[in-house]
Amino acid sequence: MKSDAERAVKGIEGVEKVDNQIEVLPPSPMDDQLRLRLYRAIYGYPSLQRYALGVQKPIRIIVKSGRVTLEGVVDNEADKNTAGIRANSVPGIFSVTNNLQVVKP
Repeated sequence: MKSDAERAVKGIEGVEKVDNQIEVLPPSPMDDQLRLRLYRAIYGYPSLQRYALGVQKPIRIIVKSGRVTLEGVVDNEADKNTAGIRANSVPGIFSVTNNLQVVKP
């Protein structure tokens, strides 16, 4: 998929160069378990459940060797902070980087 994404972007008119920095994470049962627990902790929380609607989730949960990064867009600072707190509450996490962006009204 990494090379497919690069090919697709290269095919866009006006694109002269592509710096493909997509990282393919190795399979990890531990990270898979953490990802599931994080999903439940974040999307199962009442004030964050509305973000679970739809196919493309606005809060992306990236787990690499027990280190978590939250990416995406939320409606307000409270939701950003709540997602970070919920992620930090999951046992087995080494660190959480909360890169969620707040939608500008």
